[in-house]
Amino acid sequence: MTTASASPPAPAATHAKSETTRPVLIDCFFHRNVRPADFILACGDGNSRLSGLHWTEWGPDAAKAVGVNWVNDCTPYCAAGTFHSYPVVVRLTGGKQWTRHPSFARYTQMTLTYTDTRPDAFKQVMTYPLWD
Repeated sequence: MTTASASPPAPAATHAKSETTRPVLIDCFFHRNVRPADFILACGDGNSRLSGLHWTEWGPDAAKAVGVNWVNDCTPYCAAGTFHSYPVVVRLTGGKQWTRHPSFARYTQMTLTYTDTRPDAFKQVMTYPLWD
């Protein structure tokens, strides 16, 4: 599974406007994403990822989606583990200039709120810093 942009390329005039007004979500490969349907959280091994994301908000300061967090239980070890699905609300915050591409703003933090069950050792609300 890869992280993919859910948006087709925009015409040049629209693209220039969106660069300055709409933050992006940076993935494991430092690609810019706007409203992605899927997103890898565990870049090293892919053992935690988001899928089926439905975005209800994507603004200069915050974004919000609902989806599923697929997490490998790594039992008895990760290669033999089983992925389990957990419904989540995803919130992105912290619109800040992207160091690698200063013409873009990026979200700096992701918060997952588990709406039902959650993985062992996870809290109901988990907050992660995002890549720069």
